[in-house]
Amino acid sequence: MGKRIILASGSPRRKELLTQIGVSFEVYKAEGEERVTTNAPEEVVRELSMQKALEVAGKVSGDIYIGADTVVAVDGQILGKPRDEEDAARMLRMLQGRAHEVATGVAVLTPDGREPLSFAETTRVHVFSMTEEEIRTYVSSGEPMDKAGAYGIQGLFAAYVSGIEGDYNNVVGLPVGRLYQELRARGIDLREA
Repeated sequence: MGKRIILASGSPRRKELLTQIGVSFEVYKAEGEERVTTNAPEEVVRELSMQKALEVAGKVSGDIYIGADTVVAVDGQILGKPRDEEDAARMLRMLQGRAHEVATGVAVLTPDGREPLSFAETTRVHVFSMTEEEIRTYVSSGEPMDKAGAYGIQGLFAAYVSGIEGDYNNVVGLPVGRLYQELRARGIDLREA
């Protein structure tokens, strides 16, 4: 019988990415309060991804727990999920016409006594200039409301992305290539788990 892999995230995008690479897993969303001790984007996502993995590992019996968290940062300022449409428009005004970073932290726990795997991947995203009307139209689509930085690169916002430096899947929400390779280097094949 295979190992029970638990994704400690309710993100439909993370679920799609793991499924895309052939991993069989279950989803249990972490719902605890997020606590951070730093403002550095890569450290924030590492802390939050570990908190999610630990929370779910404490509630659900499994063999491999994967936690992840993504933030968008511009000029070192972290942009989380927008509170409302005005907040989404504010974030998009900050991002349009320039580059920003997307950082995703990943934490993997195995209850076999191994040191947890923890890393952060950063991708630089370049955005075309947007008019106020384009920003308002995009916000009114509803797409930005559950996404860090108020956009989804895989959706309507793709029309405004002029390029990326790094892993596209990282911007979507999970650097599955790096996750798979890091675990394989530890002797764990997620597709055979």
